[in-house]
Amino acid sequence: MPQRFTARAVVVGDRAGTVIPAAVLDVADGRIAWVGPAAEAPPAAGAEVVELPGVLAPGLVNAHSHAPMVLFRGQGEGLPLDRWLREVMWPREARLTPEDVEVAMTAASAELLANGVTTSVEMYFHPERIAAAVRATGARAVIATPLLPLPGMPPMEQQLREAVALAASGPDDGTIEYGLGPHAAYTVPLPVLREAAAAAREHGLLLHLHVAETATEGDDLFAAHGLSVPVLLAAHDVLGGRVLAAHCVHMDDGDLAVWQEHDVAVAHCPASNAKLASGIAPLRAMLDRGIRVGLGTDGPASNDGLDLFADVRLAASLARLVGASATALTAPEALWLATGGAADAIDRPDLGQLVAGRRADLVHVDTRDLVFEPVLSPADLTAHLVWSGGGRYVRDVWVGGAQVVRDGASTRVDVEALRADVAARAARLAAG
Repeated sequence: MPQRFTARAVVVGDRAGTVIPAAVLDVADGRIAWVGPAAEAPPAAGAEVVELPGVLAPGLVNAHSHAPMVLFRGQGEGLPLDRWLREVMWPREARLTPEDVEVAMTAASAELLANGVTTSVEMYFHPERIAAAVRATGARAVIATPLLPLPGMPPMEQQLREAVALAASGPDDGTIEYGLGPHAAYTVPLPVLREAAAAAREHGLLLHLHVAETATEGDDLFAAHGLSVPVLLAAHDVLGGRVLAAHCVHMDDGDLAVWQEHDVAVAHCPASNAKLASGIAPLRAMLDRGIRVGLGTDGPASNDGLDLFADVRLAASLARLVGASATALTAPEALWLATGGAADAIDRPDLGQLVAGRRADLVHVDTRDLVFEPVLSPADLTAHLVWSGGGRYVRDVWVGGAQVVRDGASTRVDVEALRADVAARAARLAAG
């Protein structure tokens, strides 16, 4: 049945920050059929009418996440990245079962949806179980199958073959998309990175990897090759096609020029980078070069939240602080980095904006709260979403026109039962 949504306003999610007051949005067959002022709306005979008191925004797109790591939230607090991985994360992850991952991802996906995140880019073990979890909650995901030379895992060449085969088995309905996730240049041999990139280009897959997250991770590669990691990746034909690089904190002008030349997109993770003291990515310089950027939470063990609205606010704050300018990142730009900009970064033009033809991934933010007043112009609503709002004000969420969150609660899964299950599994993994 067609649907007609009426709202206080529609925030489109474009870079210009377009806001449509007293708006109507029509949905047919899971996609947006029309959006605009209520006074100009076409007839809606036979449509289900949904009247909303607040603002409709696009479903947020989380450009980098390891969401099943809700199992390890808060663990290793205060450790730098290298010790956090070696001493806390990797030993626990070695004990993971496929069921652990599915349960954790189901809980995390419900948490993401409750915060208005309808699509996330996931890089974690047991990708088929991640897909099953996302289907259970009604969300979307781009799942980059991890490629890592860890004990107990198959040889790298076998991992790559299996990841490519899995990608070919994915559905074509826009819900689950598989990609390739070689961890990083400092963990995956360059020949494997080159083969993975070639396979990604051949099959049109997203190639997702970590780059320049810390100041020292590329030291050994520089000593061996005399090149920074971005330049090294270009020299070994890893770039080109759909490449999404997470973090990109320690990038100089030459590195950014490489990204610009090869159209490499960036998943900017300000909260994770701040928590682990990794640094602040040169966001403004990236945007000024036309580099595609989307916001990511990173994993809930290094953020530790999955509220992408919080990362929107932090991204704007850090950009202004680093640039010593209150205009270094505007509120519309900040929100765009989690909506239309993030969709562009992952090459999904069907997501991220509330415009006709895109998928009807809708977030209803209840603006009947003092933090959303005063509204003296439509632009104030965007400013309030960025600076005083947050995921806690999300009331309802639809994915492809199907309601997956109602009055702040999942319509698909038992979140309280999942919470208890995650707690028990996390205790087991920590105890060894």
